[in-house]
Amino acid sequence: MYEWIKAVHVIAVISWMAGMLYLPRLFAYHCEAEIGSKQSETFKKMEWRLLKVIINPAMMVAWAAGLYLAWSGHWFKTGWFDTKLVLVLVLSGIHGYLARWARDFRLDRNRRSQKFYRIINEMPALLMIGIVILVVVKPF
Repeated sequence: MYEWIKAVHVIAVISWMAGMLYLPRLFAYHCEAEIGSKQSETFKKMEWRLLKVIINPAMMVAWAAGLYLAWSGHWFKTGWFDTKLVLVLVLSGIHGYLARWARDFRLDRNRRSQKFYRIINEMPALLMIGIVILVVVKPF
């Protein structure tokens, strides 16, 4: 069963990361759209659906499967896992901010620049690199 749960975990993480990398890019493009325009309304739908249909469910499955794997694999007693868990918590925090910013766009209350979202777009990728190195290499 462990291998099946691991497969589900990997699929969920890939889905979660795909959305986490795409949503801030949508925000950057959305910044250019005039409030109330057809383009702006289209971005709102795209952002909300991406968040509600892909990113949120993928994160929940990744967390559930990941906690099961950590428990059954006895990973909670290892240093690399503690560090990985901190990085995943930071990634989850960014997820929360992305959800908040999607709501701001939906309510036409965005106050951030395109440059801000382009910078934010890099954060999930950097965290992913650290997480993958910790899981594969297990350096400590």
